[in-house]
Amino acid sequence: MKLNGLAAVVAAGFAVASFAAMASKEDQVPAGPTAVAVMKDVDGKQVGRVVLNETPSGILHITASFNELPPGVHGFHVHETGLCEPTFSAAGGHFAPEGNEHGVGVAGGPHAGDLPNLHVPENGKLVVEYFTERLDLAPDDPDSLIGGPGRALIVHADPDDYHSQPTGDAGGRIACGVIVPVTQNADGFQSYPEEPVSDTK
Repeated sequence: MKLNGLAAVVAAGFAVASFAAMASKEDQVPAGPTAVAVMKDVDGKQVGRVVLNETPSGILHITASFNELPPGVHGFHVHETGLCEPTFSAAGGHFAPEGNEHGVGVAGGPHAGDLPNLHVPENGKLVVEYFTERLDLAPDDPDSLIGGPGRALIVHADPDDYHSQPTGDAGGRIACGVIVPVTQNADGFQSYPEEPVSDTK
C-alpha cells in the first residue's frame, strides 16, 4: 500500500449550476481506472459526486463536487466498508489498512482514508481536488478502494481536528457515497454488491 503524502486544492463558493453535467463529464476522463461515489444525505437526497481517477503517474486524483451541504467545516474520510444502508454507520470506521493512527497531527498517522476538511461556503457549493499516493483503484490490491467489501466516502457534521482518536472528533455522518467502478450504475448505488456465492451442487 502506498504511504506518501496527500495534497489538496480547494475552490469554494462556485455557482455550480451545471453541477450534474460537470460531474458526468469528469466520469468520462479515460486516464486510467476510474471510480465514482454519489454522495447522499440522510434523507437520500444527492448532495455531491466524487470522481476518483488513477493517473499514469500512479497518483490517485480525486475530484469532489458538492451542492447543498451545510455551510461550515466538515470532516471527509474514506471508510472501510462500501455500505451506506441501512444507516451510514454500516460504512464502518476509517479506511486504515496499515493500522495507522488517525490524523496528520499524530506521529503514527494518518489513516489512508484521512482527507482534508471540506470548507463549505454559505451557498453550500464546493469543488475540491485531492492528489494522494495512499489510495488506489488496483483491482488486484486487497487494500484497493474497489472490489471486496468496497469502500465508502463519508462527510461528517463537524471539522476533523486531525489528531483525536479514532475519528478526529468530526461528529455525526451527514452524507455517504459508495465508491464503485465507473462502469457500474453509481447513481442508484448505496450498497456494495455481495460476493457471488459459488454453486456447490
